[in-house]
Amino acid sequence: MQEFHPKTIIEPFRVRSVEPIRFTTLAERETALAQAGYNPFLLHATDVLIDLLTDSGTGAMSSRQWAGMIASDESYAGAASFYRFEAAVKDITGFRHVIPTHQGRAAEHILFAAIAKPGDVIPNNTHFDTTRAHVEATGAEARDQVIAEGRQPHLIHPFKGNMDLAALERTIAEVGRERIPCIMLTVTNNSGGGQPVAMANVRAVSEIARRNGIPFIIDACRFAENSFFIKLREEGYADKAPIDIARELFSYADGCTMSAKKDGMANIGGFLALNDDTLATRCRNLEILTEGFPTYGGMAGYDLEAIAVGLYEALDEHYLRYRLRSIEYLGDKLSKAGVPIVLPTGGHAVYLDARAMLPHIPATEYPAWALCNALYLVGGVRGVEIGSVMFGLQPDGSERPAALELVRLAFPRRVYTQSHVDYLAEVILAVNAQRNELPGYRIAWQAPVLRHFTIRMAPIRS
Repeated sequence: MQEFHPKTIIEPFRVRSVEPIRFTTLAERETALAQAGYNPFLLHATDVLIDLLTDSGTGAMSSRQWAGMIASDESYAGAASFYRFEAAVKDITGFRHVIPTHQGRAAEHILFAAIAKPGDVIPNNTHFDTTRAHVEATGAEARDQVIAEGRQPHLIHPFKGNMDLAALERTIAEVGRERIPCIMLTVTNNSGGGQPVAMANVRAVSEIARRNGIPFIIDACRFAENSFFIKLREEGYADKAPIDIARELFSYADGCTMSAKKDGMANIGGFLALNDDTLATRCRNLEILTEGFPTYGGMAGYDLEAIAVGLYEALDEHYLRYRLRSIEYLGDKLSKAGVPIVLPTGGHAVYLDARAMLPHIPATEYPAWALCNALYLVGGVRGVEIGSVMFGLQPDGSERPAALELVRLAFPRRVYTQSHVDYLAEVILAVNAQRNELPGYRIAWQAPVLRHFTIRMAPIRS
């Protein structure tokens, strides 16, 4: 008999526990959004039908993770759960020092507080929101240097998250290596559409960093997805296991920050991993001040256990194939219907191109925010704006339109099924059909940093 190759996406798990979701009317959603200041972050989760705000900490955990959590050690210092967690991180990353934190932004805070100062420049393919905020909080500049293809939403390129190597070299020559405390690389590149970075690019960035004596740090929260993209798209990796690709990726770096709420498959937690003994000591001292003792770092023992298991589950090839194909499945539906999205689809989310969909709304009226709110009003879907609300406010208080105006629809891991995705596609197509009627928005109130989390908006009525 011939081997069967099904086209249908089958979730590589069985569901043993379910959580009800609440169906709301348009009138109820209109009231909820107005009460939230037209900010989806401020909605009550019970008023959301399909919640794609983030894939961070929103996934379902496996039976093996729950088993580990029940057997956890909650000792304050030297808990067995920490050593299982540390062993897993070291096995996959190869870094000598593992510093647990309650989530990824805490790892960023500790790292940049230890290494950055006013006048410094930290290059990255693209900093995400908290990374940029922590860099800028030290007085340093967060400089984005993704390749030109990464700024073109509809261009097909296998590795649109790659660092622009020539731009990186120019930055080093311009500011001097003594003012660059580290070079970062975000895998996958979240702000640019969840696009992967090629191993050849990782290797080249590493060579530039080492030639100039600059530490190379990976923002690794979606390292497993990036590793699988390398397996699928880069010559020489088709026959390699994702875990071996991940190990090679980390071998080129001097450390990493990690939100384990993504490819750690956990609801909370993260870590900072380093090779430099002196820097690790400084960071551990900061951790005690802000996070807790170095063998728990703001996490309970059961969190450490969940991550120790989850890091390996994220590298399972069956899971990764299902994960990337689920995103691609939605992207295919939307592209065939003429909805503008970032192509090719990324590893954790579909990104709608609001600038292309809503040309009648100028950047000063925040088209991606308008689209995000429309998805909620029409179908109870919550996404997140990655545009001029998130990135337009500059450190000096001025406004500058973001390079892209995107709405990210981030899929929680192991939560939604194909029927949820089919419903989601119907909602997006319904919004697209009435796109010319959508209003822009103005800011009613904002915080000075990371304003998108708490901002209050108001629709601009014609």
